[in-house]
Amino acid sequence: MTITIWHNPRCSKSRQTLELLQKKGVTPVIREYLKQPPSKAEVEALIDLVGGDPTSLIRDGEAEFKVLKKKKGDLTKRDIATAIATHPILLQRPIVVAGKSAAIGRPPEAILPLLK
Repeated sequence: MTITIWHNPRCSKSRQTLELLQKKGVTPVIREYLKQPPSKAEVEALIDLVGGDPTSLIRDGEAEFKVLKKKKGDLTKRDIATAIATHPILLQRPIVVAGKSAAIGRPPEAILPLLK
């Protein structure tokens, strides 16, 4: 099974999650999403893989979020996918994808169930 980490090397949680994967013997595919921005369809797929509340995938503390002029709770799945595809910095990080499941690495240990 291929494991991919949506990674921002400037983020400490992202670096910690990558290190955790490596300590577990996993060599993930590293997707630096700021260098390789996701499409709207890719973001929608990530939302589905992570499951739960789609707003968990968007960072609302960034300046780019304020440009949306919406409250986080008012965003639809489509709004979130469009916003992240337009402003990849808004993607919550890191996200680890393993097969048909994904998890946000906050804390890094949250991704451990994917490795079973």
